[in-house]
Amino acid sequence: MSKETRETIDTTRLQRFARAYCESAVLFAAIDLELFTHVARGADTEDKLASALDISGLRVERLVNAALAMKLMSIDGGTLRNAADASRYLVKGQPTYAADWLTFTRADVPKWFQLTEALTSHQPPSVLGMYDDLTVEQARSYHASTYSIGTGAARRFTKRVDLSGRRRLLDLGGGSGAYSIQAVKMYPQLSAIVLDLPPVTEVAKEYIRDANVEDRVSVLPGDFTSTPFPDDVDVVLMASNMALYEEAVIADIVRRVHDALVPGGEFHLVGEMLDDDRGGPLDAALWGIGEAVNHSRGKAHTIGQSLGYFRDAGFNKITHSVFVSGTLYHVVGVKNS
Repeated sequence: MSKETRETIDTTRLQRFARAYCESAVLFAAIDLELFTHVARGADTEDKLASALDISGLRVERLVNAALAMKLMSIDGGTLRNAADASRYLVKGQPTYAADWLTFTRADVPKWFQLTEALTSHQPPSVLGMYDDLTVEQARSYHASTYSIGTGAARRFTKRVDLSGRRRLLDLGGGSGAYSIQAVKMYPQLSAIVLDLPPVTEVAKEYIRDANVEDRVSVLPGDFTSTPFPDDVDVVLMASNMALYEEAVIADIVRRVHDALVPGGEFHLVGEMLDDDRGGPLDAALWGIGEAVNHSRGKAHTIGQSLGYFRDAGFNKITHSVFVSGTLYHVVGVKNS
């Protein structure tokens, strides 16, 4: 093998991992300072930004350099322009403004830098992890950050899943009720039940009331790993919470869903699932290891494992597909008529 074709092995990739937190810090600072909002509103040069942000030219230059290198913005002849995603999601006043969602795990950063201690701890993990002592105020703060992204995912779900023949939806761990709210808005014949922890259902009631769907969306306070399910539902949804639990718990939930569904009913499991070789997506793996940080027994589940839960529970017509590329997968099973 010639010198030209020989693979070079160095520390570049490892250095990127070691300093990835620096990129998070730049993004958070840019959001705090409303950098992209100022650029969108006309402060599109470094001099204008220095005035708008009330910081020195040197500090503006440092921030802009980092934003340019991260491809969060571009520059042409001294004029700055936000990148397409920054323009859509990080400009205040836009209906798609998503800063709350992008920063909702920011408070967890110190815990992540104690991951070594979490992995080597001999303290027994719990089933609910960070949710063991959840308060209504904590639930309200959490869903204030996640409701917008949850609503977007819910709209995607209602567009891709035909619920026109369904009557009653059970939303397991439904949080703010975003999926249930969007589902009943899309399908007038449908009613929904949000089953979640008591502090969460108190918050869900606020979102349900604000959406004016109180007559069609109700709440069931409880823990869906143990609370009995209604037995008159013909569609069940569990979205973005499977990483909280270990295999035995997920398998039991899927079995109990199968038993609760009316004949011909369907179960939709939307979650952060790993490919069967466990080589990605990275997002699913990180949600899984995050459960070590949160001291739960949860983990990342593979697509194959998820399909197995459905088969073992007795579902047929099992299908699977990408829900959000690199983030969420969608498994569906139908109970025999």
